[in-house]
Amino acid sequence: MAARSVAQESSELLILSLLAEGPRYGYSLSKEIASRSEDAVRLTPGVLYPLLKGMESQALIESTWEEVRSERREGDDEGEGRRRKWYRITPKGRTRLAQRVESHHAWRRIIDLFLPAQKAEPGEGRAEA
Repeated sequence: MAARSVAQESSELLILSLLAEGPRYGYSLSKEIASRSEDAVRLTPGVLYPLLKGMESQALIESTWEEVRSERREGDDEGEGRRRKWYRITPKGRTRLAQRVESHHAWRRIIDLFLPAQKAEPGEGRAEA
């Protein structure tokens, strides 16, 4: 498997996992992925939006546009606000997510076969009375 496809599959797994929790817009996806990964994973706009477009063309996700009004001073009704694209997971996306999760767990089990056993921390593995 090529490194690029592994990265794409991993990113797809992260995005579908977040969208399974509820609808999000692109910037929100990017920020939440960075936050949960403690900044280890950062999806830049140049990576995120083409990935979302591809996932949408595969019918894994769908999107809708929503107008976002900023809080303005009273009486200032100029402008209509900006538009934000919201993404939602589809039933096909949920199926793909389940496949990606299972594939990830299977791969982790294989990798674990090659890693040295972890030493138990003091107090670990003992039942509390």
